[in-house]
Amino acid sequence: MISVDRLSVSFGGNAVFRQVSLLIGSRDKIGLVGRNGAGKTTLLKVLMNLQHPDEGKVVVPAGIRLGYLPQQMVVGDSKTLMEEAGTAFDEILLLEREIGEIEKQIGKRTDYESEAYLDLISQLTDKTERFHLLEGGSRDQKIEQVLSGLGFRRSDFGRETCEFSGGWRMRIELAKTLLRSPDVILLDEPTNHLDIDSIRWLEEFLHGYRGGVILISHDRAFLDRVTNRTVEISMGNLYDYRVPYSAFVQLRRERREQQAAAYKNQQKLIADTNAFIERFRYKPTKAVQVQSRIRMLEKLERLTVDGEDTSDINIRFPPAPHSGSFVVQIRDLRARYGNHVVLDQIDLSVHRGEKVAFVGRNGEGKTTLSRIIAGELPYEGTFTYGHQVRTAYFAQNQDELLDGSMTVFETVDRVAAGEIRHRLRDVLGAFLFSGDEVDKKVSVLSGGERSRLAMAMLLLTPCNLLILDEPTNHLDMRSKDVLKQALLKYDGTLIVVSHDREFLDKLVGKVFEFSGGKVREHMGGINDFLNKRNLTALADLEKKENAGLKCDITGKSMSRQSFILKKQADREIRIIENQIRKTEENIGNLESQIKRMDSLIEDPAGNTEGSASHDLYGNYAILQDEMNRELDRWESLHRELDRKKSERK
Repeated sequence: MISVDRLSVSFGGNAVFRQVSLLIGSRDKIGLVGRNGAGKTTLLKVLMNLQHPDEGKVVVPAGIRLGYLPQQMVVGDSKTLMEEAGTAFDEILLLEREIGEIEKQIGKRTDYESEAYLDLISQLTDKTERFHLLEGGSRDQKIEQVLSGLGFRRSDFGRETCEFSGGWRMRIELAKTLLRSPDVILLDEPTNHLDIDSIRWLEEFLHGYRGGVILISHDRAFLDRVTNRTVEISMGNLYDYRVPYSAFVQLRRERREQQAAAYKNQQKLIADTNAFIERFRYKPTKAVQVQSRIRMLEKLERLTVDGEDTSDINIRFPPAPHSGSFVVQIRDLRARYGNHVVLDQIDLSVHRGEKVAFVGRNGEGKTTLSRIIAGELPYEGTFTYGHQVRTAYFAQNQDELLDGSMTVFETVDRVAAGEIRHRLRDVLGAFLFSGDEVDKKVSVLSGGERSRLAMAMLLLTPCNLLILDEPTNHLDMRSKDVLKQALLKYDGTLIVVSHDREFLDKLVGKVFEFSGGKVREHMGGINDFLNKRNLTALADLEKKENAGLKCDITGKSMSRQSFILKKQADREIRIIENQIRKTEENIGNLESQIKRMDSLIEDPAGNTEGSASHDLYGNYAILQDEMNRELDRWESLHRELDRKKSERK
């Protein structure tokens, strides 16, 4: 569907892509992977025509709509959450106005046989079909479903967008991107600002999405659950694997092993052949064999081994100074922003050497408590450090707090103290800043490079309590692995806020869950917590509460709440049944059009419309694609209808 043909892009003389090509199908779920700075975001920008290539071209067929969520963007502040999300349906709103206007014109006309009247009827039919294709009748329901899935509460729907934090504002843009239902969705690190529940919802949404998906993510589990194809960007080249990420890792290793073995065998063949030629070059009796081997070498297609970027950061945290047996002790703690209470009556303790995770929905107070422990926010109640506790804090937006006017070296030099100042270049080199790169301005660094620089600053002062708030945002997978291994070897106490399951797995031994202003302690690792959370998730609790509503004592009448729930379920079923009827109508119309075009294709001489053959076949392909989408939608709606009816029982 989308073609990338011999694309070349360079910045400052450094090639990002060199003559790369790629075909993207209408239902491909592609994960773009590669090191920070490899060109993943650049490729998305080229596809969106936001970045112009030096050579090559991108061909997007007419009528194909792309939806793009960049890593950072500005959200408007003039609307409520519901109104802002509704802007995703601009086309539907326009169609509603146009349909209303046409209906008014038709109501005033009596020239039923005139060409103008028939033209109005045709316009009304086309616009109505488009309205139904876009599911205009279920607009509000869709908005509520997507906003709720991404973690917004109903009480948030009327709030101004300016009231939301940066992470929540990115969720608003993600919601708008999904609601537009583009043919291909392009997502750049969509999980960076999502909690575990929202990530799971997004996984299911994208997995069942009827269009194409191209996403950049450093979350392996997310890639495995969503994608069916992996495109690796490495050293200016693209490597295409039609498998999810975990299978790609295995296939890439096997491919490179096979390439290395074949290359080694070919080099031995070349060496042996050259030795034969040199040995018998001047012997007349071997002249035929020598010439034969020379021609063989000339025709031999030389094998190569794919280049691989093997550079890795090298993190080793300084030994932690000894502290008391307890590191942090909190009793009856309360934190508020104005009148809004974020944390209420919190009791928890963290002991020496423990590695704990703070998890929960965004806005539940994880970062607030982290900043209180780091000494950055006021609080009410009792908070006590243990004996000789020395903290180091990595903020969620630590990379944004760096001074863009300073160089990389100046940034670390400003915070370094003592003997470590003599080894600053070694520290920076361990984080892949070497040579002239230490003189780069922070403002020109990529998101991953800024995160690495912020992480390097943590190594400059020994600590025994390390507090990390979303440390893996913007780090590529290998860098995350290195950071995780360094944290496993760290002999101090660790508090980490993260939504990255793969990163937390086997790293933490205790989980603190933040919900409703409270903090709940779970012993065990993140997988133990997730298993428990499946049984006690907020959505499951709501279902249990609803299921627990009783009839009255006589058993002859339902409670008011049960009645409301049943009415709501019936309404949802009616909406789905209407959508199925409309989909069946669309399928019938498409079948008629396809049948008509089948006749034209079988008998080109009977084509009285004068259409060029390539237009005919092109329109036929578009109709077939629309038919496939409608059939998929019909099947999906029937599954949803069966599920709703089952839940109603």
